[in-house]
Amino acid sequence: MVLVEDLRYLTELAEAVIEAARVRPGEYVGKFGPNLTGHTLIRPGGGAGYPAFWIRDFAMSQGCGLIRQDEQLHALLLTAKHQSDHDWHTPSGSFVPKGAIPDHISFDGKPIFFPGTIDDYEGQGGKKWGYLPSLDDHFYFTEMAWQLVDQKHDITVLKTEVAGISLLDRLEMAFNVPPVEKEGIMVCCGEANRGVSFGFTDAIEHTGELLFCSLLRCRAALQLADLFRLDGNWEKYEKYSDLASLITENIPRFFTHEYGLLKASTGKSAQPDVWGSAFAVYYGLLNPQSADSLCRTLARAVEQDTISWKGNIRHVPTDADFNSTTAWESALPKKNTYQNGAYWGTPVGWVAYAVARVNEELASGLLKEYFQELREGDYRQGPDFGSPWECMHSDGNYRQNPIYMTSVTEPLAVLQRVGKIRGLSE
Repeated sequence: MVLVEDLRYLTELAEAVIEAARVRPGEYVGKFGPNLTGHTLIRPGGGAGYPAFWIRDFAMSQGCGLIRQDEQLHALLLTAKHQSDHDWHTPSGSFVPKGAIPDHISFDGKPIFFPGTIDDYEGQGGKKWGYLPSLDDHFYFTEMAWQLVDQKHDITVLKTEVAGISLLDRLEMAFNVPPVEKEGIMVCCGEANRGVSFGFTDAIEHTGELLFCSLLRCRAALQLADLFRLDGNWEKYEKYSDLASLITENIPRFFTHEYGLLKASTGKSAQPDVWGSAFAVYYGLLNPQSADSLCRTLARAVEQDTISWKGNIRHVPTDADFNSTTAWESALPKKNTYQNGAYWGTPVGWVAYAVARVNEELASGLLKEYFQELREGDYRQGPDFGSPWECMHSDGNYRQNPIYMTSVTEPLAVLQRVGKIRGLSE
């Protein structure tokens, strides 16, 4: 599915992007800073955007194996330190429950639980950004810990106490913050208790049962089960293993869409979700029959050019937009910009993996376009270049946020794993 030379190139580019994203103690990013957290932080990219430490972007990048373990440990403990230790309301009227995980943390140590501001602690939250903190970060917290334990082959970090509470206990506390529907299976919210389902759609209003956050809950349950197994707690191992199985069994019941993909939610903005569908396939969070069906639909969409451009991936297929003016039913950005119809590099590995299950040649073609765009736009060529971009679109030659980390680290992690399993083509 990928050439050795392409994987080598992507690894070198990802290393350069991660280095550009590092903010060492005492350093600034523009007017933001200095970094007072006591250790290097890795922000979401090397450009001017996102001058803070984002939990999800960091967690999504750990799997590529290029982030040092001391950096991972600092990020994990910093996140644990800023986990909310009590219930409180923001001045804007939003609610931060005990155990909540920040969306991001400023360089001077302010926990920001909602999108929409970099470091305005008092001004965070509000109706536009949700009543509850971003829901996905509670499960990315587990991902951070699991990745570090998996790479270190050492569970002693789980015993580390932060403000008198062990890290493992803090993971469980965070896991139980996002609200679930009455059956206790899927993450669910209404307009009155809305939280962001997934940070890469934080400018989109989703209500009802939430696909991506429920998938993250399922993966986090599997990871918690693994951590409790390593800790010798077989009762909790079975508890979280059983919960993951229950979510997997019920995903088709909650989220099947007539388009052939899973829908992003069951309430507002219930469009077919390309990212969520591919993520579910890649992480094995579906029964085989449902996964095979999604793979065929994704392959057809790639073949018909409804989800990809220059090897990057849209959230909603172009032939499944809500209407002519917006991809999602309720979105802050205008159509074909940012999360409302632009194309992103972050999920290309998930999509390529799913497509390769039914048409490897088609998946290889998708990745060829992805690598071609990266090479042509490689930011290392000079100030007129910016790849990897966060997202892009042909309309007006739209490009947003250069030197964006997960656009290379997430696909790299997928391709590394596929390469280990199947071997690489010369």
